[in-house]
Amino acid sequence: MEQIAHDFGVHPVTLSKWLRQADVEDGIKPGVTANQAAELREAKRRIRRLEQENEVLRRAAAYLLRAGSDGGSHSTEG
Repeated sequence: MEQIAHDFGVHPVTLSKWLRQADVEDGIKPGVTANQAAELREAKRRIRRLEQENEVLRRAAAYLLRAGSDGGSHSTEG
């Protein structure tokens, strides 16, 4: 392993990580494939965005509720 790593110009630990990831990608060993990792990153990004949008809507609803209770909605009476 060390000779192969030397031939590739990398540290033996790096080569070991590459081999382990290749086994995961090939389904030989359990783990997260590169595709699964990319999907997870995208899902987390979408969740963050949705949480931000939800917060904006929550604040807007609270603002509108306060504005309505200040007498703005009573102008149609009479």
